[in-house]
Amino acid sequence: MAVSKNNIVDFINSTAHFVLLDVRSPAEYEHAHIPGAYSLPLFDNEQRAIVGTTYKKQSREEAIKIALPFFGVKMKKMVETVEEICNDYEKLHQSKPVIFIHCWRGGMRSAAVAWLLDLYGFKVIQLNGGYKAYRNWVIEQYSKPHSLKILGGYTGSGKTETLHDLAKQGKAVVDLEGLANHKGSSFGALGQDTQPSQEMFENLLAESLYQQEKKEAVIWLEDESQRIGTVMIPTPFFTQIKNSTCYFVRIPFEERLNFIVKQYGRFDKSALIAATQRIQKRLGGLETKNVVSFIEAGEIKNAFTILLKYYDKWYDKFSKLEKTNKEENDLSNIQWLDASKVDHETNSLMLLNL
Repeated sequence: MAVSKNNIVDFINSTAHFVLLDVRSPAEYEHAHIPGAYSLPLFDNEQRAIVGTTYKKQSREEAIKIALPFFGVKMKKMVETVEEICNDYEKLHQSKPVIFIHCWRGGMRSAAVAWLLDLYGFKVIQLNGGYKAYRNWVIEQYSKPHSLKILGGYTGSGKTETLHDLAKQGKAVVDLEGLANHKGSSFGALGQDTQPSQEMFENLLAESLYQQEKKEAVIWLEDESQRIGTVMIPTPFFTQIKNSTCYFVRIPFEERLNFIVKQYGRFDKSALIAATQRIQKRLGGLETKNVVSFIEAGEIKNAFTILLKYYDKWYDKFSKLEKTNKEENDLSNIQWLDASKVDHETNSLMLLNL
């Protein structure tokens, strides 16, 4: 069988049963990859550097000669690995998958592995343009116009839980904090997995937008700062978020405080203190000392009373609610909603009935 080639748009829109193999080096894959891709490196990190240097400084032919022994010793293992992946896929889906394969630019690395797998008998499709073409597709997603509804509210309003409930009701939802593995505040990394690289976050976000828009034209998101932990929402898309209608749910302070205490009170005292100290410059020396003292004494509610007041003020200063700078923060696209409790089921129904 001849190896077929597909462009990235055909791959993105494919409805076939498939597995995606990324034959770039482990370091390239770890930095960022197409979500769902399996790593099947043709070269390890050192070998990639050797082959690449030879290609640049000597010639394509010399690079191929150096690469062949690296490839030769891996052929059998690579075939066996792909067999295992395909067998697991077939057991789960009761269908044999097509194999999509790519490297950085759809060049020699993916062509070599595609040849091997095709020779063995797999149905193989090589991605034209490789991962570079995929990244171009990702970047394009942020400049496309999207129809968005933004869920706003002060810290402790249960916005993420409300979004999850909207998703259960069949609404299109993109969970920015879930994709970022961070809840946005100084305490946002607690209980979360390691954050993805900026590039990987962009890949995950683009994929989520694309998949959710296939479900429903309007997408719900949470009102966020552009920075979520160590990653940034791409500026063109962040601008769209800020220009979309924000449904701001106002919930009493005490209700939000109880929710926050329940959510964060379970964490180790040292982690809570470290998170508090990271905002000492903005919180102020005295308030930081008071919060730390309360945490050390086990008086978590008193500690978070101070912290929640701080976050409410900070939210007002840097969100759409800043009333002293209307030129930068247009209040006309905010729809105010009142809720008596942090209850994601009740509050999601309120949003569904708008």
